Amino acid sequence: MRTHPCGVITRDQLDTTVTFCGWVHRRRDHGGVIFIDLRDHTGLVQVVFDPDRAATFARAEDVRNEFVLRITGKVRHRPPGTVNPDMTTGEVEVLGYELEILNRAATPPFQLDDNNVSEEHRLRYRYIDMRRPEMQQRMRLRARVVRQLRAALDNDGFIEVDTPILTRATPEGARDYLVPSRNHPGEFYALPQSPQLFKQLLMMGGIDRYYQVARCFRDEDLRADRQPEFSQLDIEMSFIDEDTIMDTMESMMKRLFRDVLDVDLGDSAAFPRMSYTDAMTNYGSDKPDLRNPLVLTELSDLVQGVDFKVFAEPAQNPAGRVAALRVPGGNSLTRKEIDGFTEFVGRYGARGLAYIKCNDIAAGPPGLQSPIVKFFPADVLAAIIERTAAVDGDLIFFGADKAAVVEAALGALRVEVGERMGMVEDGWRPLWVVDFPMFEYDDREKRWQALHHPFTAPHVESIEDWQKQLDEDPGRILSRAYDLVLNGSEVGGGSIRIHSSELQQKALDVLGVDEQEASDKFGFLLEALKYGAPPHGGIAFGLDRLVMLMCGADSIRDVMAFPKTQSASCLLTSAPSAVSERQLKDLHLRTRARTTGSDA
Repeated sequence: MRTHPCGVITRDQLDTTVTFCGWVHRRRDHGGVIFIDLRDHTGLVQVVFDPDRAATFARAEDVRNEFVLRITGKVRHRPPGTVNPDMTTGEVEVLGYELEILNRAATPPFQLDDNNVSEEHRLRYRYIDMRRPEMQQRMRLRARVVRQLRAALDNDGFIEVDTPILTRATPEGARDYLVPSRNHPGEFYALPQSPQLFKQLLMMGGIDRYYQVARCFRDEDLRADRQPEFSQLDIEMSFIDEDTIMDTMESMMKRLFRDVLDVDLGDSAAFPRMSYTDAMTNYGSDKPDLRNPLVLTELSDLVQGVDFKVFAEPAQNPAGRVAALRVPGGNSLTRKEIDGFTEFVGRYGARGLAYIKCNDIAAGPPGLQSPIVKFFPADVLAAIIERTAAVDGDLIFFGADKAAVVEAALGALRVEVGERMGMVEDGWRPLWVVDFPMFEYDDREKRWQALHHPFTAPHVESIEDWQKQLDEDPGRILSRAYDLVLNGSEVGGGSIRIHSSELQQKALDVLGVDEQEASDKFGFLLEALKYGAPPHGGIAFGLDRLVMLMCGADSIRDVMAFPKTQSASCLLTSAPSAVSERQLKDLHLRTRARTTGSDA
């Protein structure tokens, strides 16, 4: 139907006749001459219609925005003074000879160049929203990313294998989406939260190097960077250790950024590595953004003996912590702004936000402005100033509470202050976070939980060493897990897996999963481990989140063709929706009447 796409018609086609198709981006009537900007996925081209061709001109008069057209015409130079250097086609225009209306369009629900359209409206009419050049670019960048990742893995000896979508429920930290079985009354499949167990089975089957662009499903509360269904690049390797996996993934990521964005992530240097403990201690986060220069400073030892109980009590508590966040130039913050930050950290459990403004450090306490200065001896204040390296004009924020609360609050404050005060550098800062705890204790459930998942291998030398560490303190055991962090976002996470059935059962014992429950939930894995499982490990990259970062979008919804809303609904198709009684009967199901709070 066409000889050229719209966006490639340039001076190379001067004086030739071309045929092209697309949507009407804009129509302008300039008193006897009609201009139409026609758009397709490659860009825009300007078409001119004059009254000399009466029939064609009459059809051009009938055209409106988003009509679908097929146009034939002659390429010519634009008149002097009308060249648009911002467009690939900006030096030329097409004198329209023929115009065919392939499809008429109702008035669109919004104009494509309107930047004030709500996200809900864009999602409701996603097929219109995707016509925007920005969305077109994101979808095509996503396709390039997937193509480059596949090529890198194919060249490195990996093979792509599909794993089941209908499987059985396994505990991975979020709720499963369940699918009722028509042929097995009262029984359910689960949509996979990840292909974790299947990719381990592939290693036991001798596949050696596997990857898959996998669809995953998690019924959990949503945030800007989460969706109920998402894509991940899933990878597993046999006969390897952490260094081999991280080196292989670094090479893949460097090639990806170089080929897609023309960005050098440091071809001659390895990504830096940081322990989980250092990340939490210095940044209050296990995914620190290294472009932000702000760091947390430990003060617990300095304030243990002060009379100020707000600081002294958490400093004396083994589970507590007192830390500071120095903000260079933060003295300029107003009381209103500080109150706003106080409200902000309250979302993370902090009960307040103490601060000191450094007006004249040399003057001692009189040169330090704060409601809490009076509670500290001069030598303690001097030690705080020295350790935080504060200078005149700085502001010091403090956190004092349980360590988890201090780290969550000050870690989030670090990000908020850094962004608001323009301290975050441009560029890309990749980082491996390693040496995670194997388990964390859930105070509400009163039991241990796996920090990553229960199939992650511990840092142990033997079964005996494993048992000894379990008997002493499960909370001190480190796992062989690793996360790849990019500019403050976790883009990939993985681990070396447990390849011994005995070791795996001991890990499940810590989590309160006895042999019978383990057999019921994933006995197939435990059985497979008995038949010669190789040492293996892998990683999974959040594909949507990675593309979101690469194209500078604010949410993964902006890089997904048909995303769900925050409430996990699809505004385009009105899913989820009710189904007929006949369908429910076939599935051996019936719905329960909604109950009120008093009836529940």
